[in-house]
Amino acid sequence: MVDRSPPQTQTSGETAAHGDALRRRFPTVESLRQRARRRVPNFAFDFVDGGCNDDECVRRNMRAFADIELLPRYCIDTDAIATDVGLFGRRYAAPFGVAPMGSAGMMWPGAEVFLAREAQRRRVPYILATPANASIERIADVAPDVFWFQLYRFPQDNHAITFDLLKRADEAGAHVLVPTIDSAGKSKRPRDIRNGVRVPFKIGPKTFFQIATSPGWAMALRKTGMLRTENIAPYTEGRATRDSTAQTMQIKARGSHTFDELARLRDRWKRAFVVKGVLHPEDAERLVSLGVDGLIVSNHGGRHFDGAPASVDMLPAIVAVAGKRATVMIDSGIRSGLDILRALALGASAAFIGRPLLYGLGALGGTGARFVMEMFDDELRTEMKHVGIQAVTAASEITVRHPGAWRSA
Repeated sequence: MVDRSPPQTQTSGETAAHGDALRRRFPTVESLRQRARRRVPNFAFDFVDGGCNDDECVRRNMRAFADIELLPRYCIDTDAIATDVGLFGRRYAAPFGVAPMGSAGMMWPGAEVFLAREAQRRRVPYILATPANASIERIADVAPDVFWFQLYRFPQDNHAITFDLLKRADEAGAHVLVPTIDSAGKSKRPRDIRNGVRVPFKIGPKTFFQIATSPGWAMALRKTGMLRTENIAPYTEGRATRDSTAQTMQIKARGSHTFDELARLRDRWKRAFVVKGVLHPEDAERLVSLGVDGLIVSNHGGRHFDGAPASVDMLPAIVAVAGKRATVMIDSGIRSGLDILRALALGASAAFIGRPLLYGLGALGGTGARFVMEMFDDELRTEMKHVGIQAVTAASEITVRHPGAWRSA
């Protein structure tokens, strides 16, 4: 007999119980990371998890945050916590957002759409990477109220691709353009070398075995189809395949935007203009003089230059130079709501999260985006109570000890 009864749905009580069970099982980002390592093919996990050279900058970013102490204040009423923040004329529900991550679908196919959908639901910024596995137009449709676009440099033919991407982002309604400068050239990534992750990517017996023994990931890939660098599809000069889009990105995107190029982009872009990848105070000073609206202090999550200082250790120096004339934000190394609060206390207006969100997707599939954002929101609210502030705008009042801070450069 065929069962024609309607499918059962979870009650609110069952949903809450499921959520509680997940929180007990995965109370930290590291617990999600360990679960993702077991569920995702090794070549894909290492691509996301690793940095360059010896991964020292990846570890340095996290150590630097852990070393920052916030002096708590008590005897203060913190029953009503406000986490909303204003950025470039728009109101967001929290002072954190989704950092741009190239090929996020490697950790979990469909990652960009899952993350954008949750960012839209929670009303937090989502920055789409140029080398994403979802297009500008797709993400603008999924997350119209929170969509920002990260722009890479394509110098060929007087930046024809660069300016066409800018045009597409403009027509799609991106609220903020985010040119990225901390990708000066190729980097050595030993994990990718060992795993054979390169362009073109060959699926040999070892890779096939890893996919076959990661059934959840393989099923997700079957639903989305083969991963492509979607934003580059119009520029492949032929059939836009997985390999052709990746090869076009690798060949035509190179180097860091120069100051002159940034000035040209600033002239073309009429909405908020934020430069990502700033570490040196003198660079920050010059960028502000070009008329940028914001800066994201970043070392690209340790993926390009292993000798770079931790982003958070450069944050106070950048704030000192540019904080009164531009909105200063940060990414790289953030692993908790406490880290977000540390960044706010040092002068950042917002912090962008990368790997933790992908660990959540790898561990839990599509629901991982919501799980991680809820985790960070809950942690941030908890830590705000501990330091005695009711709103993120009061974070500058927190007394901080920051032993690793660069005072000058």
